[in-house]
Amino acid sequence: MGKNLTQRILQSHLVQGTLKPGQEIALRIDQTLLQDATGTVAMLEFESLGIDSVKVELAAQYVDHNLLQVDSRNADDHRYLQTACAKYGVYFSPPGNGICHQVHMERFGMPGKILLGADSHTPSAAGVSVLGIGAGGLDVAMAMAGYPYHLDCPKVLGVKLTGRLSEWVSAKDVILEMLRRHGVKGCVGKIIEYYGPGVKNLSATDRETIGNMGTELGATSTIFPSDDNTRKYLEATGRGDAWKELSPDEGAGYDEYDEIDLSSLEPLIACPPSPGSVVPVREVAGVKVDQVIIGACVNSSFRDLMVVGRTLEGRHHHQNTFLHINPGSRQVLENVVHYGGAISLLKAGARIHQSGCLGCVGMGQCAGTGQVSLRTFPRNFPGRSGNKQDMVYLCSPETAAASALKGVITDPRDLSDEMDYPRIEDPPRYIIDDGSIIAPSGELRKTEVIRGPNIKLLPAFSPLPDSLRAEVVIKVGDDVSTDAIMPAGNEVLPFRSNIEALSGFVFFQIDPEFSKRARAKENGVVIAGENYGQGSSREHAALAPRYLGIRVKIAKSFARIHRANLCNFGIVPLVFRTPTDYDLFNNDSKLVFHRLKEHIERGDREIPVKVNGKEVITLLQVSDRERKYLLAGGALNYVKTVVSKSGDIS
Repeated sequence: MGKNLTQRILQSHLVQGTLKPGQEIALRIDQTLLQDATGTVAMLEFESLGIDSVKVELAAQYVDHNLLQVDSRNADDHRYLQTACAKYGVYFSPPGNGICHQVHMERFGMPGKILLGADSHTPSAAGVSVLGIGAGGLDVAMAMAGYPYHLDCPKVLGVKLTGRLSEWVSAKDVILEMLRRHGVKGCVGKIIEYYGPGVKNLSATDRETIGNMGTELGATSTIFPSDDNTRKYLEATGRGDAWKELSPDEGAGYDEYDEIDLSSLEPLIACPPSPGSVVPVREVAGVKVDQVIIGACVNSSFRDLMVVGRTLEGRHHHQNTFLHINPGSRQVLENVVHYGGAISLLKAGARIHQSGCLGCVGMGQCAGTGQVSLRTFPRNFPGRSGNKQDMVYLCSPETAAASALKGVITDPRDLSDEMDYPRIEDPPRYIIDDGSIIAPSGELRKTEVIRGPNIKLLPAFSPLPDSLRAEVVIKVGDDVSTDAIMPAGNEVLPFRSNIEALSGFVFFQIDPEFSKRARAKENGVVIAGENYGQGSSREHAALAPRYLGIRVKIAKSFARIHRANLCNFGIVPLVFRTPTDYDLFNNDSKLVFHRLKEHIERGDREIPVKVNGKEVITLLQVSDRERKYLLAGGALNYVKTVVSKSGDIS
């Protein structure tokens, strides 16, 4: 049997291991991506490795999260990132130039490459057949230094696409259908590969949308073939020489299968409080909408904004509904202006903002008390918008535009009596704007790195003790996101480079007293349900709790990136062997881990823990490499020790 496309790309980058699902493999990384919310600490981690320049083909740093400059802290971080990029050979995209995934696809994505990004939505790169993988900042920093990236070899879910999308149905509805079928953890440990005759009916930016929100399924990544549509997009962006054809081998098989007839889909919507709460739009039609936002790291492309502009042409949004537009990049906005979409948006009453993540990370655009917000964003986790009681729905640009016009959630097909569907094609040649991106150069390597007063040294962590006595600081339920562990937003994000200050916000939305109670205990433990740590790749959700003295987290299951981040910072991620043992643990339960270091050193999978005197068996499901990280107190401790002895950790 031939190889599928995922296997072909993985095999060509394989450094260690074999492509057997569940076994740890190491991959050579071609490109890396950082954004400013994760990139400041990641750059500090890179500097701590003592490498004089990046060792990957291309490394890029984007400023798209912490855009508000209400005091000096964000601006200081931006200057630090710019000067560090200059010194170490990293491309730098400044504030306002665009959202990392959109700009990277426009300017740097190349079919068949592997991109490792310190952002969970890095699989957006599937738009140009790049295998994009989200990871914690430390993993990306190590890849920048030339080390391979380790992960458990994923299964490959092959999704056969047939047919063509109907009018008023778009790529967002494809990925919402996947979420309706599989939920937010149905694709954990899998790469989703789309194939079949329907693929040719999806543009590059359609594929970008589908790849982006594959993350919400728990998937490791998403990939599409590189075909004529890929070529057309790369040529239109002035990078036709980057194109090459990529497809699965004839007769290739998959570990699992699914099939979607694109022509059978209807407009879908994800209801609060989860991207997995998907229903047809018609089932919630009529709900009053106070705010509509179009554009984030998903649905902010030329096609998405133009379909909204054409839908609103000659009309005005409802008087009781506020309408916001967030372009994916400066280049997207310039092209929307050139092709007449911007004037339609302006005359419709839309507020057009700078290119950035904005409301998707709680950086402004928060809806009012008791208000419904309809967004084309990838996530609607509770409180992510900046309001603990938010009511955020996720939908396509078509549904968003129709609802903005009517003031209530509206099936866009209802507009058919008023207008023809504005089917948008990518232009044959985009207006290209890469003038704001600062490319590496020999001259820039002489740059002095500037560190503002808010940029603090990384905290030092001690190795794992022989045995551990600890107390439960908090017990949480299922599907707790990294947003709930370590919130974003304009109050928190400026402290991303100051772990001491940042740690005061850990679990703030769930328990405002958490950090105070954690500091008061010698060693802390977190107890959790299923899919703990879903969502963003932010390693601060591991780093800041570790700073507060959290040494162990016990859950029914962990999300992929968060589990890896816990190991990277020396927090032991244990899983309940018997899920009902979860019920034995409560806040302030006294725990004892006898001979914990010995168990981990000798490779034990079963780790006993005494809770209030009763023994419970937990499972440590980590690789031999991760055991070394845990014993050393974190990956940086381990790497520095090994490099000092041998100069190599591979």
